[in-house]
Amino acid sequence: MSAQHAGRPADPLDLLEIDSLLTPDERAVRDSVRTFCDRRVEPHIAEWFEQGAIEDIRGLTKELGELGLLGMHLEGYGCAGMSAVDYGLACLELEATDSGLRSLVSVQGSLAMFAIHAFGSEEQKEEWLPRLAAGTAIGCFGLTEPDSGSDPGSMRTAARRDGDDWILDGRKMWITNGSVADVAVVWARTDDAVRGFVVPTDTPGFSAPAIKHKMSLRASVTSELVLDSVRLPGSAVLPEVRGLKGPLSCLNEARYGIAWGAMGAARSSFRAALAYAGDRVQFGRPISGFQLTQAKLTDMAIEVAKGTLLAFHIGRAKDDRGLRPEQVSFGKLNNTRAALEICRTARTIMGANGISLEYPVIRHANNLESILTYEGTAEMHTLMIGQALTGQAAFR
Repeated sequence: MSAQHAGRPADPLDLLEIDSLLTPDERAVRDSVRTFCDRRVEPHIAEWFEQGAIEDIRGLTKELGELGLLGMHLEGYGCAGMSAVDYGLACLELEATDSGLRSLVSVQGSLAMFAIHAFGSEEQKEEWLPRLAAGTAIGCFGLTEPDSGSDPGSMRTAARRDGDDWILDGRKMWITNGSVADVAVVWARTDDAVRGFVVPTDTPGFSAPAIKHKMSLRASVTSELVLDSVRLPGSAVLPEVRGLKGPLSCLNEARYGIAWGAMGAARSSFRAALAYAGDRVQFGRPISGFQLTQAKLTDMAIEVAKGTLLAFHIGRAKDDRGLRPEQVSFGKLNNTRAALEICRTARTIMGANGISLEYPVIRHANNLESILTYEGTAEMHTLMIGQALTGQAAFR
């Protein structure tokens, strides 16, 4: 044992000392988000999940904006302009509280705001980005349809010209923030390409009925978007992109955040199981003293550390040189699968208490069933990596 390590106790939640890889500024970002979540959300999140709604979502969104978390990795227009690692750390802490909270921030910043920031006109940016960054407006992102998920090229939502205007008709499905959004970025087929449109949600013909009866992401607004002859001015189209490159590049931004966020859910479940195992006495001693329980805890600790290191690596790469799509798929696929398995293992340690909302484990496990699927299913990310390995596109 080296002199510098002598006498220093191990942190059971960070045996590898991954925290030492962060700069002081990055730790400050992480700590500020963690403090906010502990104070503002943790006391209420189980109840919100059970009720199926976030209490005062507009007030919470404004507080997230005041903290600088909305579009935090974007530059200008009231955005914080922080690094990819900063954003990843924020996603980790948000999802350690609940995937629905991270989804709110992710859809706002990495989908709706990113689309306008990357592909919008100056007028669109100035109109929407400052309000979205401040949390005084909420955005959503309409790509998935009832019959078009993994194959967005088969979308049926269509936009046609009518003089100088556009007329949009179609439906979008499983849209986070939809029922509370002030603006929707909607992707539609035109005569020549898929185009993006900035749609104020008070436009006649637009509606967003909430999707009910969910058993996952309950503390998150999920909606259908209905576009019934929605008339928009010519200035509503995103001018800087045509084709699926637009929405897919936005999805890669969101998938990057998921790679971090999933490890937040995993860490929360591991921490709950570790504490429970130390307190739960059976056969005359804490169950943490039994070999099978220690094996489970060890496996969980290893997977949390590996997934966090992977997220950190792709975060540094994103800041240094950008990421290729398969690298984003690597992080999203591995970390969502690992996080879900960690939650399931934590549930076995906690026995019947593992299904109670008194603890976070079953809530995280249920949420991760959605995270595994949205922003690209496990199957699609597997094939993205497979294509990079072999040069063959197995899904076309």
